Amino acid sequence: MRIEQLDHVNIVTTRLPEMVAWYEEVLGLAPGARPDFPVPGAWLYADGQAVVHLVGHDGQPNVGSEVKLKLEHFAFNAKGMESFEQKLVDRKHAYEKTNVPGVGIIQFHLADPDGNHIHIDFSESD
Repeated sequence: MRIEQLDHVNIVTTRLPEMVAWYEEVLGLAPGARPDFPVPGAWLYADGQAVVHLVGHDGQPNVGSEVKLKLEHFAFNAKGMESFEQKLVDRKHAYEKTNVPGVGIIQFHLADPDGNHIHIDFSESD
């Protein structure tokens, strides 16, 4: 799978190492540095573009400047639907696949270890 279009997302997590590993393994994102950003955590990239910032959080309310940016749902547009689905099947990762009528996309719905709902959109012609 190759992510084609995306929006930068910030996710607050108390399980930073586990989340980094999941995003690397399942979505193929690569961790990288962003020294100009003051909030600790991990930046994950696709083709050199920052995609996800996992903000480290010790579990206390209102810790860190981005706690309010905790997301529960976000989407990526991608290419390589068959290889992505095979990866999910091989890893026995739960997902739901739906055809969106009239829009021309097929969506894969899955959850990361913190329960954030992610959907990956593929063109029906992919």
